[in-house]
Amino acid sequence: MSLGRLALLTVVAMIAFASNSLLCRVALRETDIDAASFTTVRLLSGALMLWMMLVIRGQQRNHSGSWPSALALFAYAALFSFAYIDLAAGTGALILFGSVQATMIGYGLYTGERFTGLKWLGLFLALAGLVGLVLPGLTAPPLAASLLMAAAGFAWGVYSLRGKGAGDPSLATAGNFIRSIPFALMLLALGWAAGMLNADLPGTLWAVASGALASALGYWIWYTALPHLSATNAATVQLSAPVIAAIAGVLLLDEVLSLRLLLASAAILGGIALVIQQRAR
Repeated sequence: MSLGRLALLTVVAMIAFASNSLLCRVALRETDIDAASFTTVRLLSGALMLWMMLVIRGQQRNHSGSWPSALALFAYAALFSFAYIDLAAGTGALILFGSVQATMIGYGLYTGERFTGLKWLGLFLALAGLVGLVLPGLTAPPLAASLLMAAAGFAWGVYSLRGKGAGDPSLATAGNFIRSIPFALMLLALGWAAGMLNADLPGTLWAVASGALASALGYWIWYTALPHLSATNAATVQLSAPVIAAIAGVLLLDEVLSLRLLLASAAILGGIALVIQQRAR
């Protein structure tokens, strides 16, 4: 794959991730849909979208995806939704992407990747920028919700790492989403038994958009790029997603464009550039 195509796919995937964060925030904060229903609708709509695309392209999904990857996908989606019930957006983003990065970089170091001095500098700069972006809004987060979001980050890191050897990205992503449906239905059944289910039309529509567009298509693109990225580069580049989400909040949600946002964005994107450009020894 050419460097230009890889860069384009990665950018589009990060935009999808950021869009997914915005859609989840709107649905869980401003509508009546509950976390279990949102997660189920998100995964169901994502599976349907990918299945339809495979049918249109005439592809068979036999032997595609895997149950461990599907479980990791479901765990990320469910834990993410439940964590955001009690976490502030900035706190949640910091915990989620910190956990993702720790998982993927830890795996990279475990399997023999080595950092140059500039690569360590880039990683530190990116992390410092992310902390600078969310720190002013941080409060003491609830321990249970923080652990849920950290677990969601771990699950997403595992899902991303497994995507590096998953074969055809379209088949793998579709297979994983379809395999996640039984887990989502079990979660919905538990929510119904506990009397916690609640949904409205706006929340359901946001969940459909999150699943069919930002999740299904975004993960498909991400799985296409992953085999050509090292674990550390894949982990670090995902730090751009909170920046993109913050900028989108300014443009779409009328949030204030501050000097802090500009400086933090420059630090994160500059750090990512250093990590990607420096080859591991």
